[in-house]
Amino acid sequence: MTAEHSATDHGGLDAADYAEFMALAAEEGFDVDGFDAADGEEHVRLPVLAVVGRPNVGKSTLVNRIIGRREAVVEDKPGVTRDRVTYEASWNGRRFKVVDTGGWEIDVLGIDAMVAAQAELGIEQADAVMFVVDATVGATDTDEALIKLIRRAGKPTVLCANKVDGPSTEAEAAYLWSLGLGEPYPVSALHGRGSGDLLDAVMDALPEAPPQTFGDAAPGGPRRVALIGRPNVGKSSLLNKVAGEERVVVNELAGTTRDPVDEMIELGGKTWKFVDTAGIRRRVHLTAGADFYASLRTSAALEKAEVAVVLIDASETLAEQDTRIISMAVEAGRAVVIAYNKWDQLDEERRYYLEREIERDLVQVQWAPRVNVSAKTGRHMEKLVPAIETALEGWETRIPTARLNAFLGELVAAHPHPIRGGKQPRILFGTQAGTRPPRFVLFASGFLEAGYRRFIERRLREEFGFVGTPISISVRVREKRKKK
Repeated sequence: MTAEHSATDHGGLDAADYAEFMALAAEEGFDVDGFDAADGEEHVRLPVLAVVGRPNVGKSTLVNRIIGRREAVVEDKPGVTRDRVTYEASWNGRRFKVVDTGGWEIDVLGIDAMVAAQAELGIEQADAVMFVVDATVGATDTDEALIKLIRRAGKPTVLCANKVDGPSTEAEAAYLWSLGLGEPYPVSALHGRGSGDLLDAVMDALPEAPPQTFGDAAPGGPRRVALIGRPNVGKSSLLNKVAGEERVVVNELAGTTRDPVDEMIELGGKTWKFVDTAGIRRRVHLTAGADFYASLRTSAALEKAEVAVVLIDASETLAEQDTRIISMAVEAGRAVVIAYNKWDQLDEERRYYLEREIERDLVQVQWAPRVNVSAKTGRHMEKLVPAIETALEGWETRIPTARLNAFLGELVAAHPHPIRGGKQPRILFGTQAGTRPPRFVLFASGFLEAGYRRFIERRLREEFGFVGTPISISVRVREKRKKK
């Protein structure tokens, strides 16, 4: 028991009430003054393997096989992967990073050229390269051109002959010796055949990971920020702007991003892990193929994040989809920042109507910090970090039990619950059951109506802040112990 809960201070409760309170808290499984443990992340620079090849040779399927789970979006058509997407993997006790890249092609234009450029960056920044060829097709002119690119980069290269599903295809894989990249390793990414020998070769090509070090970053590693919103609101443009490079593919085509893209970014004197996600469409269950799996990946990225930056296209009328995405972040229990993008495109009339739309449609999230930015011009980007830090601070705020019960006592005395059916429920005592987001449990003598709970939440925010975070309030109905 902490000093706060000494014999002389029980949060405004007498000793008997406090004993009952602690017993009920233990019964319900609440640690009254325990903090949530932060997720620890090791700060280790792991060796990087770039998986490259032309479209539809099975790179993403192979990446899923290497990391042991279905993370990369896969569909039986070319061009599904577009950005460089990094995953962590291990083999025989050695950890490394795998970078899945989009299909590389010669002399392409538009979005395909951007995808190819991202693949080239992946090669440039990797420690070793896995070059994937479709053994059933053999080496093409595109493969030959990509080999020249890999040779210029001077990186150790492992040649993977994919789609070798049986002995009959192994002879076709042997022809790939002619590429001059050494032994072709025949594998079936779909069935796992030959993947062990391939990974042994990868381990020989990759440098050893350096000794584990813990940098100057805050405990728990860089804070995780998910960029979410409907398609084409500028999430990828925002990530590129804060990263200071063309980290992800940006195109007028809505739905360009499919796999969540992680990027470590130095911003405001701190290191952050920003995650660009696929745009959340109106009805996920009606999407198909790559878009369906992209939506699932976005939901998973949101669950792993600590704060969600919800991007809204300020130049367009606030859509029902925008409010649904905000609700999705709130229900996931993330800290929330609302960023109105494309602010440079607004005139005075649109600003007036946008304010009216916010007052009407976003009244339930008035507590979320708001920033008006332009990912295209960089306008007000310096305001993004303070908003994120404010939201995280609210997300992790904890109120001492004594102070909370003193607050509740004053609140109930000044504004008692309305009488219903001849009874007036009273709040007996309360505790903050956790943080990230703040969760409160109130022990009451009867059921508390939803309107009264909302009133309590509003007063909690007025008294203690909780900017940028949802608050959960649950009620446990207990009959008040009779005095003897």
